[in-house]
Amino acid sequence: MTFTRRSFATTLLAGAVMVPAMVRAQNSPTRIRIGTGVIEPMPIAVPAFVDEGGAGDLARNLAQVVTSDLDGTGLFRTINRDAYISRIQGFDGAIAYEDWRVIKSEVLVVGAVSAAGDRITVKVRAYDIANGQQFEGAAMQFAGTKAGWRRMAHKVADLVYSTLTGEGPYFDSRVVYVAESGPKNARLKRLAVMDYDGANVQYLTDSSSIVLAPRFSPSGDRLLYTSYETGFPRITLLNLANLKRQTLAEQPGTMTFAPRFSPDGGSVVFSLERGGNTDIYKMSLSSGQTQQLTNAPSIETAPSYSPDGSKICFESDRTGGSQIYVMSASGGEGQRISDGAGRNSTPVWSPRGDLIAFTKQNAGRFHIGVMRTDGSEERLLTASFLDEGPTWSPNGRVIMFTRETEGGGGQASLWSVDTFGRNLKQIPTEGAASDPAWSPLLP
Repeated sequence: MTFTRRSFATTLLAGAVMVPAMVRAQNSPTRIRIGTGVIEPMPIAVPAFVDEGGAGDLARNLAQVVTSDLDGTGLFRTINRDAYISRIQGFDGAIAYEDWRVIKSEVLVVGAVSAAGDRITVKVRAYDIANGQQFEGAAMQFAGTKAGWRRMAHKVADLVYSTLTGEGPYFDSRVVYVAESGPKNARLKRLAVMDYDGANVQYLTDSSSIVLAPRFSPSGDRLLYTSYETGFPRITLLNLANLKRQTLAEQPGTMTFAPRFSPDGGSVVFSLERGGNTDIYKMSLSSGQTQQLTNAPSIETAPSYSPDGSKICFESDRTGGSQIYVMSASGGEGQRISDGAGRNSTPVWSPRGDLIAFTKQNAGRFHIGVMRTDGSEERLLTASFLDEGPTWSPNGRVIMFTRETEGGGGQASLWSVDTFGRNLKQIPTEGAASDPAWSPLLP
């Protein structure tokens, strides 16, 4: 999808990429601060977008996706349109602020759509109702194809979200996962990718062999995953542009798994099992040169880089049960950071650099949790029969994971929760699903 940037009035409008910023009037109190306290959802109004010619249902559909995105955060409450006093007749029309105050809306989002052939243009502004003015910088215009209308809606929602929270955007992103079918004792698995909210599903592999643990590259154009096509686990690199596959780090008598890209996308860190011993290795994608990073009789697996590439967190059972360690990106013994009862596994460094998400198993329950990078301030966000495999949203504020129901007919599904344990919800998929991995923001 290609978007073209244009100038709109006297405001510089963002095009394909939303820049996280405090794009609000300096004297405006209308803002949500994300923290540990209870957040009362902010009431906002998102009328159907104005049809400026040829838009048809797109004007209504775009506004509906924006509404769904914002409501889905748990931070906003969109006001039912039946309660509106004012109607938005034109994109440049005067705003009757008092009419929106009467229905207790704090923010008004006004959009417009025009279409010509296969191309559409979307414009949007956000208004601070309490202060009777447009939010500074909260305007955007871009163009694309009709097929990309949902991406345009996500970009509008990202603008509103970033304006009102000061946080980076995350709606215009995708999630790769393992789509599952068949009975539990003969489960078929294939890779699929979808919008972050479950729409626009595409299948990337067939179900002829088991696939596990897909991971996006930092640029979002490639995937790493573990494939059992040969009967043994092997790391596979998939080019998303042409779906060409390449097996990496092939060594006789070994099994390779749990791969993840380095932050610069130039190398891969992974686990290699040889002779019953599993250690963490790094491989350059340009030269194929491999470097061993750990050397222990225990199982070392699930490596994940810090955003600056200087450190790696990983899982090890060197103390008898799986725990989380952090080491230099050049390798070494590492320092244990997890503490307390239970087993801790599948650590993933936040893109913000401040937290590590992980899976905890304790007292017959599974949890998704987060901790500081030194192991302090552990917070358990979920609890169920089986929660595992966290992945971070691009802005580091939401975590998606796999939840499986109990019993012989148990089925896996995708869920998300914010970093304070609020807004737990299931992500819709076309069947059983597991092993999610969130992409970076789309270009």
